[in-house]
Amino acid sequence: MRKIGLIGGMSFESSAVYYRMINEAVRARLGGLHSAEVMLHSIDFQTIVDMQKAGRWDDAAQHLSNVARGLEAAGADCVLICTNTMHLIADAVQASISVPLINIIDETAASLNAAGIKRPLLLATRYTMEHGFYGDRMAHHGIEMMVPNADGRTLAHDIIFNELCAGKVIDSSREALMRVIETAKEKGADAVILGCTEICLILDPAALPLPGFDSTALHADAAVSFALEGVAAQVRSAA
Repeated sequence: MRKIGLIGGMSFESSAVYYRMINEAVRARLGGLHSAEVMLHSIDFQTIVDMQKAGRWDDAAQHLSNVARGLEAAGADCVLICTNTMHLIADAVQASISVPLINIIDETAASLNAAGIKRPLLLATRYTMEHGFYGDRMAHHGIEMMVPNADGRTLAHDIIFNELCAGKVIDSSREALMRVIETAKEKGADAVILGCTEICLILDPAALPLPGFDSTALHADAAVSFALEGVAAQVRSAA
């Protein structure tokens, strides 16, 4: 089994989801009491938030690159940045290590393309929705992405940072996000990307007015597929 390196803590609420999903998937695929070989470096999120607010993306890239190198040195066979927003500097982190960085945008795009989705709505932090890196990478995969209007972007951003990252799941916020999705549906959206790793805490992708694609689940599943390449067959043969 290959070892999975997680850069977590951004926020720790979603990092816990990654850990659970990865281990549940390994147990489901291998049976018994199998679990994943995982290394998690959980960083102080406030440090990253301060860099985000100040636009210090180069400093953030250096910080996460140092963490990625540490995971590789500890034996990680792949690295995941457990947050969509920090994929703004994913290419810099990948350049700092020799093992693969499994990119959450690429994995989400692959699932969207497999389902024939052409114009999904992105729900995410303001950085992810407005900086262009996410939409540009989606466009590279042939996907024309939508984002909410200014009020909708502010709503989603505030719910993520002020509530979900603090462990608060509020029904009225869920209802407000559902209204944003309904509006996008009226404007031609054919799916919803849960493009922040905390949004799965408040929205069930199977209970939306449009098909939902949970980037956290897709990212975690990609890590498991990488880690178990060839392993499941060996386990079945041994059984």
